[in-house]
Amino acid sequence: MRHCINCCIQLLPNNEHKQQVGCGGGPLHSHLECPACKGENKIVLRVDGKQMNLLAVLEVRAEGNESWGRFLRFKKGKRCSLVFGLMIMTLVMASYILSGAHQELLISSPFHYGAFPSNPSLMDGENPSDTKEHHHQPSVNNISYVKDYPSIKLIINSITARIEFTTRQLPDLEDLKKQELHMFSVIPNKFLPNSKSPCWYEEFTGRNTTDPYLTNSYVLYSKRFRSTFDALRKAFWGHLSHASGKHFRLRCLPRFYIIGQPKCGTTDLYDRLRLHPEVKFSAIKEPHWWTRKRFGIVRLRDGLRDRYPVEDYLDLFDLAAHQIHQGLQASSAEEQSRMTRIIIGEASASTMWDNNAWTFFYDNSTDGEPPFLTQDFIHAFQPDAKLIVMLRDPVERLYSDYLYFASSNKSADDFHEKVTEALQLFENCMLDYSLRACVYNNTLNNAMPVRLQVGLYAVYLLDWLTVFNKEQFLVLRLEDHASNVKYTMHRVFQFLNLGPLGEKQETLMTKSPASNARRPEDRNLGPMWPVTQKILQDFYGPFNARLAQI
Repeated sequence: MRHCINCCIQLLPNNEHKQQVGCGGGPLHSHLECPACKGENKIVLRVDGKQMNLLAVLEVRAEGNESWGRFLRFKKGKRCSLVFGLMIMTLVMASYILSGAHQELLISSPFHYGAFPSNPSLMDGENPSDTKEHHHQPSVNNISYVKDYPSIKLIINSITARIEFTTRQLPDLEDLKKQELHMFSVIPNKFLPNSKSPCWYEEFTGRNTTDPYLTNSYVLYSKRFRSTFDALRKAFWGHLSHASGKHFRLRCLPRFYIIGQPKCGTTDLYDRLRLHPEVKFSAIKEPHWWTRKRFGIVRLRDGLRDRYPVEDYLDLFDLAAHQIHQGLQASSAEEQSRMTRIIIGEASASTMWDNNAWTFFYDNSTDGEPPFLTQDFIHAFQPDAKLIVMLRDPVERLYSDYLYFASSNKSADDFHEKVTEALQLFENCMLDYSLRACVYNNTLNNAMPVRLQVGLYAVYLLDWLTVFNKEQFLVLRLEDHASNVKYTMHRVFQFLNLGPLGEKQETLMTKSPASNARRPEDRNLGPMWPVTQKILQDFYGPFNARLAQI
């Protein structure tokens, strides 16, 4: 026979799904009180505003000659001490939960990781031995999240039903010129024929005592770039061309761009590719000029600053321009051939997807869609540009992105909640606007707690293919690159028409450890919850299917 101690623990998550433990050890259907307890000695706990699947059932079984009679014969002081002790134990347990140290207290969940199909790829720089070190017990919250899956699935179904891949309307060249008059006045529409990179000579009107980088915004706004520009200053005056009493400097744009995506291995590709003697990158790995700096965006949270002029961007390629100029001026054919084979690259991982600034500058939008995109301007100057795209499973990309950029309180629980919130925000947008309008919606992108939109590769790639041909793209997968670096790099060499490497150089390039690997403290957090992975697989599924068709 079971009896109820005159004590009740009640969990109230946001005033809904109220659970009480009453007589008989099960939850009562009454929302307010246990009929046996009648509100006496009740402990009310609120844990982070979340529903916790903790049911405290205090019961005493009658065994043999033992009965409740003996308990009732306890002195009143002993009974109070027992109840008080149980209250202290409950509060201690709650404090552990609130402090994030609940992994040691919670009972293993009956939810098994194999409940949903999963094939998580290795993270940036992770190897199978890393994953074996993680022995994370499932959180009690995971059970609750599984119960929430049907309602989240309805949100995803609502989004999926509204997905429509439409062809964007391309702007006229004259409209582009009106938006960027200065840029079109600086960059010519023809380049030197004997250089693999798009280069041209420009008159330099400064004096010998003039600092050519005095007003460069990259120097003014970031101290870490100052040493880079010190090296540029030292080399500048020795690489001017002189004619008719005038000074000329060689200006260059990149021949190829690594345009995306973030947390997909672009840094590793950049670090390996720059070891090739024919490849020269910008002085700064990720200038973000096309997507941010030309609009005056340094950090979105800081608002808009002065716009970086195109000259500041061109300055970043001066070291490469100096070598190309040296080849153009060389007397020997061998030296000319060696220097003019140089190919310039740029590796801003925001180039493919980030058009958040358009709402501040372009007011003639159609149904919330941007009238101009980054690729429109690049194509206007470089219709023959080569574009490299590195992608990965968007589900794993999002988790890696979260771990890299989140500043505090990182956990599988927190990630799950942020994913759920982002999906709700995205659905709200899709109820009123087109897919493209929502993907490029600056307000929505800033509001979403995780960058859900970055993994919609098909949307971005289709928009780039409206202005560039398929032959100008090389699309790589991080999973393939991680498993066979040598093969990936050979594909890149062939795409860029680079010369072969010596055995020693190739070994150095392919055997070096991965760059920008996941931090140890982030690896220790373990994987996302399987239910979160399933939710994201459902969301990204239609976009991945369209990407495969492309």
